[in-house]
Amino acid sequence: MVDKNRLLRQLPAINIILQTAEIQALIREYGHPLVSEAAGEVVQQLREKILKAAEEDYRGLDQEITLKNIIAMLMQRVYEKVQPRLRRVINATGIVLHTNLGRAILGQKVTEALTEVASGYSNLELDLSTGERGSRYAHVEGLICRLTGAEAALVVNNNAAAVLLVLNTLAKDKEVVVSRGQLVEIGGSFRIPDVMRQSGAILVEVGTTNKTHLADYLRAITENTALLLKVHTSNYRIIGFTSEVSVSELAQIGHAKGIPVYEDLGSGVLVDFRNYGLTYEPTVQDSIRAGVDLVSFSGDKLFGGPQAGIIAGRRELIEQCKKNPLTRALRVDKLTFAALEATLRIYFDENRALMEIPTLQMLTIPYGDLLKRVKRNARNLSKALGGNAKVEVIQGFSQVGGGALPEENIPSPLVAVKPVYVSVNWLEEHLRGAVTPILARIQKDQLLLDYRTILPDEENEVISVISELLADSSRLVEQEVSF
Repeated sequence: MVDKNRLLRQLPAINIILQTAEIQALIREYGHPLVSEAAGEVVQQLREKILKAAEEDYRGLDQEITLKNIIAMLMQRVYEKVQPRLRRVINATGIVLHTNLGRAILGQKVTEALTEVASGYSNLELDLSTGERGSRYAHVEGLICRLTGAEAALVVNNNAAAVLLVLNTLAKDKEVVVSRGQLVEIGGSFRIPDVMRQSGAILVEVGTTNKTHLADYLRAITENTALLLKVHTSNYRIIGFTSEVSVSELAQIGHAKGIPVYEDLGSGVLVDFRNYGLTYEPTVQDSIRAGVDLVSFSGDKLFGGPQAGIIAGRRELIEQCKKNPLTRALRVDKLTFAALEATLRIYFDENRALMEIPTLQMLTIPYGDLLKRVKRNARNLSKALGGNAKVEVIQGFSQVGGGALPEENIPSPLVAVKPVYVSVNWLEEHLRGAVTPILARIQKDQLLLDYRTILPDEENEVISVISELLADSSRLVEQEVSF
């Protein structure tokens, strides 16, 4: 007769578990405190399961509470504990700049530069030609200026920080004129008005949500106006009955009135995407040529580099920003400079940039080339899965993500997987729980794999993980049937 009290007495003491050969090996590798803590958690988990179980579940628990099974559970728990919290994942969602997955990934040349700088000392703030202290910004400022046409540049830790610094430097306790239709939320519930308030600038809204005219700006300018701000709505679009003042028109007003014009480009891009079949996104060079005094943009979005806020424009205004004490609080470290410099150097050859900057490569890969990869992987996956799932190639789309090109659905061939023995939700959940998690999306009871965002050297890993999971599920079903 199996009862609750007997099941509780059946749980082995923690010291008995720790003395087994398998667990002693774990202790030698990971240390007694961690393994002992994990053992306590496993035993407590089983104790609570027993106390909450219904009588009809006792027999199954009787088979589960064996020393062999507890050792297996403990080993799994220890392995979970020693896994890094921040881990590499495989992005099969087709969202190129996936904010939750770290946005832009860095190419080989950039990671090599990172490793070179991270593994030893560097001349971060040393002028090697004079032997005297130098500026950390000197490593990238000239490159940014050559690529964009700006007079000077500055780098902080993200574009929100760039907006904060510019407004605090040039417009603290003064008025900043901005169109009501550009008061965007930039993610994480942070909004442009909130950043402006924190900077000490006074917000002056002009126009309406869908229409702002030149006269609206002119009427709003006073003796206390310090800045004209244009925010590029990179993460949404207003269509239909709309009107806005172009950046060149705004620059003309600013120059005529002696008021600096600052454009927050948001995602920022250095190549014209129209040349590659995508929607036009204003480039940094376009803004500088249009006459803005300052422009800022993100490093880890369409630019395809590390997280950073890049400010470029007139030298005298950049110098003012550099002297602001906030710059010290918002400055970036040697790793960011290493990755940013390496990325910038690649941009001097646009064809090379399209091949070596993963974000650009993913966004501009020809459909035919992607289709060949997808068909090859669909064949290999179907062969590996056998009868455990149906695999087919379907038509779908990828997205840019990261608050950029919101209307752009990029046509993409996808691999669709429909498991036979388990639900598609079970498969998606277990892929997320793999040693290297695989993130995919579900549509019409199929798991969709988008190879636009799966790296070539991840293809075999994807096939291996999915085939192992579905093979295990097939064996479980066979065991249940035989039982």
